Amino acid sequence: MSFASNPAFQGFRPTPESIPPPNVSLRHGDPTNGLPVNIHPLNPVAFVLRAALNYPDKLAIAHPDVRYPVFYSYGIWSQRIQNLAYALIQHGIMSGDRVAVIAPNSPMIAGPVSTVLTLVLPLTEAATEAHSGVLAARAIIAPINTRLTKSEVSYILEHSGAKLILVDDECIHLVKDTKIPLVVTNDSGRPGDPYEEFLSAGRRFSKERGWPGLEAEIDENAPAVLCYTSGTTGRPKGVITTLRGSYLAAIANAYESQINRDSTYLWVLPMFHAAGWTFPWSIVFAFATQITIRTVNFTRIWSHFLHSGVTHYCAAPTVQIGIVNDPAARQLPQPISAIIAGAAPTAHLISELEKKGINPVHVYGLTEVSGIFYIYPSWAKLLLEERAKLMARQGQSFATAQEVRVVLPAKDGNDDMLVDVPKDGKSVGEIITRGNIVMKEYFRDPEATRKAFRGGYFHSGDLAVMHPDGAVAIMDRSKDIIISGGENASSLAIEQELASHPHILEVSVVARSHPKWGERPMAFVILHKHHVKTWEGMHDKFTRELKQHARARLPGFACPEWVQIVEDLPKTSTGKILKTDLRKIVAKL
Repeated sequence: MSFASNPAFQGFRPTPESIPPPNVSLRHGDPTNGLPVNIHPLNPVAFVLRAALNYPDKLAIAHPDVRYPVFYSYGIWSQRIQNLAYALIQHGIMSGDRVAVIAPNSPMIAGPVSTVLTLVLPLTEAATEAHSGVLAARAIIAPINTRLTKSEVSYILEHSGAKLILVDDECIHLVKDTKIPLVVTNDSGRPGDPYEEFLSAGRRFSKERGWPGLEAEIDENAPAVLCYTSGTTGRPKGVITTLRGSYLAAIANAYESQINRDSTYLWVLPMFHAAGWTFPWSIVFAFATQITIRTVNFTRIWSHFLHSGVTHYCAAPTVQIGIVNDPAARQLPQPISAIIAGAAPTAHLISELEKKGINPVHVYGLTEVSGIFYIYPSWAKLLLEERAKLMARQGQSFATAQEVRVVLPAKDGNDDMLVDVPKDGKSVGEIITRGNIVMKEYFRDPEATRKAFRGGYFHSGDLAVMHPDGAVAIMDRSKDIIISGGENASSLAIEQELASHPHILEVSVVARSHPKWGERPMAFVILHKHHVKTWEGMHDKFTRELKQHARARLPGFACPEWVQIVEDLPKTSTGKILKTDLRKIVAKL
């Protein structure tokens, strides 16, 4: 089903300034600029110009679930992005400045970005435009998590040195009392909206010079995005990725996820999470249509799955769990690909997704490697249970990423002598990589950059094994390994097996001190809501049953010694379970 027959789409009229002039030029600045004929700097802004040139009337963005639904074609969207770039320049934004965007998923944040630091607003229509408009102004976009506290946002604003904030009106409380200039969006797309007035001023300032009047960035290694890590172990670090890295990561995502011009992508993943794993550009590169929703609402997600022709979406495992267990969940009328990252999905979750007609695409990455750089191989011919276990591995390198290595700890601290682990699926080492889509640096933190890049590779901090087929399987973060009686137990491996219990919705495992074995695993469990009453007042009996379930699947030292049923698990704003908080709980027991 398409939005073409939707009455709201048929009746929508963009602001006059969003309409491109006749015979519009879609050439960004001087394409030669003294460079050799065979060289053109890589820049994600090129994707939106290419889409507007080839498919000016194709629906680029639908933002339907708001009071004033918004629908933009690629031709109109490119004009709005151009207007935003001119508005930023008129405001005094210069090359290398940071523009903060604080907004939920929306057209404003989804747009191709310039190189200004942008704080992420709620996902609104203005948000999509920032991902290209900021870059078109040669500024750096810094999307900021809307779920952070005011003090956390204040730290990021100060550290990033943001010169301007694009902010959704629902997020104003996060920037209250700031001295940094604000541009507010009401997410209406209508005249009178402050953001729309900002774009209109940009159109007037351009004096119809259009895209040729915007100076193109000739250095493809110039900073493009400044994303901040979730900061689970301290202050968040600012990760700088480049135009070249963003361009290549976006192409790899489109290729590996098989997104094309017939695809429709639903924004479930927040665009502030590692720049939406570069999908704001992947979608445009593929000439696909994107649908933005402001919040993760499972009923609304299933409505789009069933009625909007959705073919792709991204989400962390915790969100995927909510999707497959929602009352509206059912067999889909068309296949949908779900790109999963942020944490390792369990084999049970992968199996449940497939039963609904959702094809899990398990990927692995970090903010420091443009969100994603690793994908599992295909095991389509295997039976579901066996395939799900294999798909829970992290897989093989992305199309534009370099080979990933798993190496043993450096002897005597000499990181120039990195030794790969045997491909036996047992020997544990650290995942390292280098190449096209690795970050340029940690912003204003040369010591952290030096430490991360020691030995000429980016050190992930993730522990893994290498299987004979070259597929990597993460065992744990180094701090999450449980050492019991001299044996190393992977909390992830334990969680994978416990999650196969039919009554468990979600589980997390951490180490707890033990007088004899040093450490033993403790499991925090959320039950499926329809099994909560089953075990009401019988938690001890459930503990015994779960231990029996574990002993059939795990070695003794890896079986949980303690089990605690909880209503919820502490999580970061991007959905990762905060094991640091669980360890604090355990320390008091």
